[in-house]
Amino acid sequence: MHSYTVIVHEEEEGGYWAEVEELPGCFASGETLDELERDVKEAIEQHIAALKDIGQPIPKGRGAAEQGIRRWEIAIPA
Repeated sequence: MHSYTVIVHEEEEGGYWAEVEELPGCFASGETLDELERDVKEAIEQHIAALKDIGQPIPKGRGAAEQGIRRWEIAIPA
């Protein structure tokens, strides 16, 4: 299982978007936090699948909890 740092941003117009710190270019958005969590999990899975397809290593999490960053722990099969 890999644990990634998901940084959540609130949109001024409503809704949320998130970026995955350890996976540059991996983003998701949602109207609610529940929707965002589902969408970011799917985005991470797709990003990892793309990395595997091109033979790139899969980055591991950076221990965000130790850095004082709130994170979502999303289980993604390795």
